[in-house]
Amino acid sequence: MVLALGGFVLATALVPALRAAEKPPLRTSFVTGFVLAAFTVTLGTLGLWLATIPTAIQSIGWLYIGWQRLRRGGRSPGWLPPPGL
Repeated sequence: MVLALGGFVLATALVPALRAAEKPPLRTSFVTGFVLAAFTVTLGTLGLWLATIPTAIQSIGWLYIGWQRLRRGGRSPGWLPPPGL
């Protein structure tokens, strides 16, 4: 029950990031999305369906944020080389 409730709270916390113009770094978004997808499969195979659903929502949310970032050009300013290189 704790995993399910925490998962729904974290999924809800993603809504501002989904709507914001500024997105997290591309690599962060995709790595988080794919790790959460692995957690989703793991929780599902254990039969923890109330925890599987919010984890799947989080995974889809992070992958969608990564897709939004990729569609807007992908790279964040942190990935650019310092001036003069």
